[in-house]
Amino acid sequence: MSSRDAVLASIRAHLPKPERVEPLVPMFDDDPPADLLAAFGQVLERMGGVLLTPDATDALAPVRAMLKDAKVVCSRVPEIEGNKPIGPETKSTDLADVDYGIVRAAFGVAETGSVCLTETELGVNTLGYLPQHLIVLLDPADIVPNIHHAYQHSEFRKAHYTVLQTGPSATADIEGVLIHGAQGVRSLSVLPLPRR
Repeated sequence: MSSRDAVLASIRAHLPKPERVEPLVPMFDDDPPADLLAAFGQVLERMGGVLLTPDATDALAPVRAMLKDAKVVCSRVPEIEGNKPIGPETKSTDLADVDYGIVRAAFGVAETGSVCLTETELGVNTLGYLPQHLIVLLDPADIVPNIHHAYQHSEFRKAHYTVLQTGPSATADIEGVLIHGAQGVRSLSVLPLPRR
């Protein structure tokens, strides 16, 4: 052991070890919304997204209507078939021609209108950004009231890539003109649909 290592080891061995209890961080859920889906939808729409209404006879009818003229559809959900597959050999740039990307969110956040996407849901991380339009299926039972609850989910500890996406990409110039799709998807639509 070098003299440097010996000195550092001695310092570490003699560091004070006070017993400190971690502070309790409140979940700020004293007054959660009565209807998490409605609260989620209101914020999503405020952020430029669209909450689709499932059809009573065919829950996926709103999605099928959006896809009727699409040329390239990349679907990561079994409910909708796409024509651009994703596999282990898919490069991030291979998705640049996608008109519609379809994924299922790990969960949603009512407070921010966000959906949580990880590499598991996306397959290739750029599926959340390169398509012109993104359609997200979200189980209403997977909506949490706020960010404090969201960060309790395992995705933030286990996934290599986790993002909370809220609405489509947007930017505004100095004159206040809002442009959607400047750095990402031009539209983000969420369909409330229970998991199979």
